[in-house]
Amino acid sequence: MNRPLLITDCDEVLLHMISHFRDWLAEEKGVDFALGKPDFASAMRRIGSDVPLEPDEMWDLLGAFFDSEMHRQTPVKDAVASIQAIAGIADVVVLTNLMDFRKEARREQLRGFGLDLRVFTNQGPKGPALKAILEEYRPSRAVFIDDLAQHHDSVGATAPEVARLHLCAEPRIAQVIPCALEAGHAHARIDTWDHALPWVLARLRGEEEESLG
Repeated sequence: MNRPLLITDCDEVLLHMISHFRDWLAEEKGVDFALGKPDFASAMRRIGSDVPLEPDEMWDLLGAFFDSEMHRQTPVKDAVASIQAIAGIADVVVLTNLMDFRKEARREQLRGFGLDLRVFTNQGPKGPALKAILEEYRPSRAVFIDDLAQHHDSVGATAPEVARLHLCAEPRIAQVIPCALEAGHAHARIDTWDHALPWVLARLRGEEEESLG
């Protein structure tokens, strides 16, 4: 029988990103990014202005951050030790919504923190990409972790047998983003690794089986 498999997102799950992005915007681009706003698209404004940035400029700035500023990112508390513990009983891969040409940069970034993991890049809903990963690994059981509810919805529709954990490690956005558990798309919502690790290990070992009904 093949090993169990953890498929995890990176930003705000393994590494902090949004707070470092906010700092860089203010320091280098003259842009204020209000983390507590529920609507990401309206949260960025030129410092001193009340006019939100145009979506194209917002996405260009996000791309520029990943092109040159990934060195700013720091590990989420307990994430590295938790992934290393999980790797003792399961395969672990990263499914991250970055453009494909940034795959090696992400892999090297994670290696720098002691996480030598296979990285899959994706654009858009993660369900189809996750299904392809499952077809390659054919795990005995699988767990998916992501910070965004829409990806749990996509994975649940594509691979309902996968246990799904909604984890957002940035408290300032965790309180305002849609919750996948409340929406019925995730099996649990846990935002810290000290509490998430036992949940993940139990499901990878097959000790806890649950359904969304």
